[in-house]
Amino acid sequence: STSPSAEELLERAKKFHVEHGPILPLQQIIQSKSPSMALAAEFKRASPSKGDIAPHLNAGDQAGAYYGAGASVISVLTEERWFKGSLDDLTGARMNTTAAANEKNSTRPAILRKDFVTSTYQIAEAAAAGADTILLMVSTTPANVLRELIDFARSVGMEPLVEVHALVELDVAIGAGAKVIGVNNRNLHTFQLDLVQTEKIAEELKKRGFSFHHDDCARGNGNKPQISLCALSGMSSAHDVDRYRKVGVGMCLIGESLMRASDPSLAIRGLCLNPKDYEASQSISGGAYTGGTKIIKVCGLTDPDDALAACRAGASLIGIIFAEKSKRKVSIDQAKEIVRAVRQFGERSHRTVFDEVGGKNSPVSSLVAKSRALEKASRCPLVVGVFQNHPLEVVKETVDKCGLDLVQLHGSEGMEAANSENFGVPALRVVDIELGSDGGEKKSSEDIASTILKKVTSDPIAILLDTSIKGDKRGGGGTGKTFDWKIAESIQSMGLPVIIAGGLTPENIGEAVGKVRPWGVDVAGGVEASPGVKDHQKVQKFVCGAKGAAVEASKGF
Repeated sequence: STSPSAEELLERAKKFHVEHGPILPLQQIIQSKSPSMALAAEFKRASPSKGDIAPHLNAGDQAGAYYGAGASVISVLTEERWFKGSLDDLTGARMNTTAAANEKNSTRPAILRKDFVTSTYQIAEAAAAGADTILLMVSTTPANVLRELIDFARSVGMEPLVEVHALVELDVAIGAGAKVIGVNNRNLHTFQLDLVQTEKIAEELKKRGFSFHHDDCARGNGNKPQISLCALSGMSSAHDVDRYRKVGVGMCLIGESLMRASDPSLAIRGLCLNPKDYEASQSISGGAYTGGTKIIKVCGLTDPDDALAACRAGASLIGIIFAEKSKRKVSIDQAKEIVRAVRQFGERSHRTVFDEVGGKNSPVSSLVAKSRALEKASRCPLVVGVFQNHPLEVVKETVDKCGLDLVQLHGSEGMEAANSENFGVPALRVVDIELGSDGGEKKSSEDIASTILKKVTSDPIAILLDTSIKGDKRGGGGTGKTFDWKIAESIQSMGLPVIIAGGLTPENIGEAVGKVRPWGVDVAGGVEASPGVKDHQKVQKFVCGAKGAAVEASKGF
């Protein structure tokens, strides 16, 4: 069959709008969200840098979930070859969200066609399929063509999203009259990601005297900023959203982490689009730790594919064990391969650098600040090397050889040994909770907790509680048994966030997170097919269970 002409497509678009409602104005939608960040949630089945992400998902269903969780824009990849998308996906997203909005009697989200749009014909195609806006990329469009495409889009009623990467591209976008400018933090020639790019563009707009700051939309004097600035790639966490909120960005586009999430609405809630939600999640009040579960560690990995499965499931820390007696001990070469795979997944070529946390605070308040730094650093998964009674210089040598992001000390090295100056990277310090230590009177969980707190110094980046068996010569860890979680609860009620390990499984993780609300959880044996070999389904079930329970548990706070 022959393709319809542009005129026929525009006729179809008019009919579509009569039946299903008019095109929405993109810039107004973004500005109306202030002081909250507008979210463009993206539907993409695959990408050139990551391959398949979620080829099985239905665009209409996913768009409905995004909208239900608060997305103001739904971005749909319609490019077939690399992204496995289609215009049918876009229409599905438009129809489903329109129906959902009508049911709630509220505004539907704007639908963005994301593709390599280089002709007015593709804009007419988008309008006929139900799009409200299209992406125009300065990097692939000559300046005179860009102007023509923007003018044509506006003649159809669309305000396009114009994508820039470098400062020279900003000149072209402004020259062509763009009002909604998105910054791709990924360089499309090298595929390298750099989150500073959006901040550089914001700085440049400010220097040139353009009004764009998202907070100015809510001022109520009727003067809305001329330009809306959007960040288009590389974000996945509430910290990323807040980072861009500070420089005046009005909308963040997030795709991959939402496509991988087992429950996209939980993932969107976790982004804290409203600044008040972010402040509440970050308050250091000096009282009990009530921030909920933020860190998920999958430990005892021996194989890069297993490490990638843990990364895809959403683990924040990937643990590899160097302890001599462990059934899961890795060689230097295995460790290097795992580090390489995890870095590739997180699109980084170097070790992650942590925020400096100084100050002469008490050990507890210093560890609270450090735990925040670890949360931020682990927005891309980090690799932790686990050591037990190794000489410190051997630990440092292994860190350097393998490119570890941090270490975990699991022997009798002492608290002070966990100072980052010893290894050039931060260290988690394990505190063993002994089982079977009867004889004499049984101590209460509060007493055990306060004994532990007295021993804590500000040397480690965080404290991990694990089960050990009295009289077991192998030393702590790997017992497959849980300790009394009330101890962890007591420590957190005294203000110190902790990671809990020991006997956690996909079956009991919901209870652990729901009851204790630990800052972190750590699993090894509970997600294995055999020692050192992970069962990918169990890993997925564990991480999803932890994240789901964390959101449920935080509702009461």
